[in-house]
Amino acid sequence: MNPFLSKLLVDLARKRLEKKQANKPVSKKQIVPLVRTFQVELSHAVKEYIFIIIGVFSAGFGLKGFLLPNKFIDGGATGISLLLENVTSLELGLLLILVNLPFLILASKTISLKFAVKSIIAITLLALVVHFVEYPTVTEDKLLIAVFGGFFLGLGIGMSMRGGSVIDGTEVLAIFLSRKLSLTIGDVLLLINIAIFSVGACVLSIETALYAILTYLAAAKTVDFVVDGVEEYIGVTIISNKHEDIRIMITEKLRRACTIYAGKGGFGKQGNSYDKDIIYTVVTRLELARLQTEIDKIDRNAFIIMGIVKDLKGGMIKKKPMK
Repeated sequence: MNPFLSKLLVDLARKRLEKKQANKPVSKKQIVPLVRTFQVELSHAVKEYIFIIIGVFSAGFGLKGFLLPNKFIDGGATGISLLLENVTSLELGLLLILVNLPFLILASKTISLKFAVKSIIAITLLALVVHFVEYPTVTEDKLLIAVFGGFFLGLGIGMSMRGGSVIDGTEVLAIFLSRKLSLTIGDVLLLINIAIFSVGACVLSIETALYAILTYLAAAKTVDFVVDGVEEYIGVTIISNKHEDIRIMITEKLRRACTIYAGKGGFGKQGNSYDKDIIYTVVTRLELARLQTEIDKIDRNAFIIMGIVKDLKGGMIKKKPMK
């Protein structure tokens, strides 16, 4: 780390500790862990705001390079803003702030104040970018506008979510309503967007509303890729009498890490309580077939449970390719 920044963090840590323990001297042993905490928080904050800035400029490109010049709309708060921009004389930048403001107030109460503040910063940046930055109009082909406008808008939304904020407040409303009603977040978002597209069909045209649905689908799929990762991971739980052979195969032959759980069998009325080791490992979707082949070579009767892992951190899977 930069020496000036390190000194600044040390001074900040010392002042915080001195404030907490006014009459006691501050030791180096107390300062070091606090400085490390500050370093982690700072590096994460920098990374998150880089994501937000990239997201803002990507969403701005989707709006001004594709959707706005051709009077297209999208779903969510952005879609409401685009719809209002088409029927009023207000600027889109101002509308983005006004439409999202109630959702952000709700976010401060239901999620956290920090999340709401970061989202306000992200939406304000987007409003400034839309108002002041000039993007070229890329195409007038309606299909390309719908697909790529949705792609860049979804990329912007996804990157902002990676940065711990939103540039579309309807997700906050969906989280809030899902807690109050017997509906999932996806169901609430679907209902909101059906209402937006229905109004769009009445105010603009049915064709525009249909293209808006295509834009929304492209944006939603892009958000999934950005937030969950393009490379999908699979968590695999293996229960087998030949668990030791399978463990050796995974760690030595495939060069993958695994975790061993101590388990007991529970089949039958009385419960078959023999001990057995349960193996858990994570592989990519592309590596799954190879793993299943190697397990079948050892034990065709192995019980295998597979589930999608949204994201992961640490371990060996991102560092070493499977042999």
